[in-house]
Amino acid sequence: MTIRDMHGLALSGADASSLAHYEKALRQFQCYRGDPVASVDAAITACPNLLMAHVLKAYLHLLGTEPDGLAVARACHAHALELPANAQERGHIAAVGHLLDGYWRRAGQTLEDLSIAQPRDILALQAGHQVDFFSGNSRMLRDRIARALPAWSAGMPAYHAVLGMHAFGLEETADYAAAEAAGRRAVELEPRDGWAQHAVAHVLEMQCRQREGIAWMRASPQAWAADSFFQVHNWWHLALYHLELGEIDEVLALFDGPVYGAQSGVVMDLVDAAALLWRLHLQGIELGNRWQAVADHWQPLANAGNYAFNDVHAMMALVGANRPQAARALLETQQQTMRGGADNARFTAEVGHPVSKAIFAFGDGNYDATVRLLRPVRNIAQRFGGSHAQRDLLDLTLIEAAFRAGQKDLATALCNERLAVRPASPLSRHLTSRAEQQRAA
Repeated sequence: MTIRDMHGLALSGADASSLAHYEKALRQFQCYRGDPVASVDAAITACPNLLMAHVLKAYLHLLGTEPDGLAVARACHAHALELPANAQERGHIAAVGHLLDGYWRRAGQTLEDLSIAQPRDILALQAGHQVDFFSGNSRMLRDRIARALPAWSAGMPAYHAVLGMHAFGLEETADYAAAEAAGRRAVELEPRDGWAQHAVAHVLEMQCRQREGIAWMRASPQAWAADSFFQVHNWWHLALYHLELGEIDEVLALFDGPVYGAQSGVVMDLVDAAALLWRLHLQGIELGNRWQAVADHWQPLANAGNYAFNDVHAMMALVGANRPQAARALLETQQQTMRGGADNARFTAEVGHPVSKAIFAFGDGNYDATVRLLRPVRNIAQRFGGSHAQRDLLDLTLIEAAFRAGQKDLATALCNERLAVRPASPLSRHLTSRAEQQRAA
């Protein structure tokens, strides 16, 4: 008898017991909470021939961009190749293979085709959405989900996840009203959906609605933070609101607490920790030994060469902790990466390497070089992934470098530009006032 999942997709090699564990893992992944790896392992133990359990486990170890995850994902892929599979499952196996080979865009298109054929394949939608994020494809963040939406309705399991993904895609394409509505509806349906919570947080960040953002995040952290492996990023969003308002004590308390109090070595958490400290560093905030703790975790990972976006944040930590030798080693690793043929060679060459060099130059006090390196990159920075909120750090670094380099006209122009885009931003007003003062001096 053919076993089908909650959306009617046939699962090769499944039985009733393994299906329950597999669907639990999917639900955990959709909310970014619990331990989906343990659940999928339980599915494999119950039924080693459940092909999609091996596929899901591979995705879980690939989509975190953890260097150590590659070996696990490769073993899962090899096992899946040996099992009977239907057409949809063969597409997933191919997508995992592309990710293992470093071809993010091929994986994204393969998953796109799977979603076109089966718009209720929630794993294809979610894995594809993450691939779009990591490869900087903002249009597909929106359109991959929009194409599938007519096949979904509010009574279906995982509908909240589809809405939450669509909300984030709408936000990244600047349709803020629709994004906020979709994200809030998703959270109403499933308050534990960390991705939907985060989509609304992005809207409020982009629209400079800091007080509303603080209220949104502080209203029910027990829902989005409890048992969530995405909670650090959402706490990071709360910290950004306070930083924008100049509430530095609140920012440092969040850093020392839920953002990095546990001193996680998970790459996603390290990205947020480094990004928050760098923003504080640009403002001249005394950080004590905070950089050292973050750099201690980044340094063993800094030469992985598997994702340029991570490299840039590792460089921030190494520069912040004054570890020039390790920072130079990272730049050398990037040189090797750029000689490869996979997508990260392009991510690194176009964005990751020049930005890493700019961060290194900033730490060395060579602010003119920082300006020279960042100016041609910031308008194409989406090519190495991340969100608008995350990539804003490049603009902030460029502005600060222009100030410190004494490039008054450029600093004024950049601050005026920022004020025009973010007129309600206290930080924009502060920077513009600073530029005026510098020109008058």
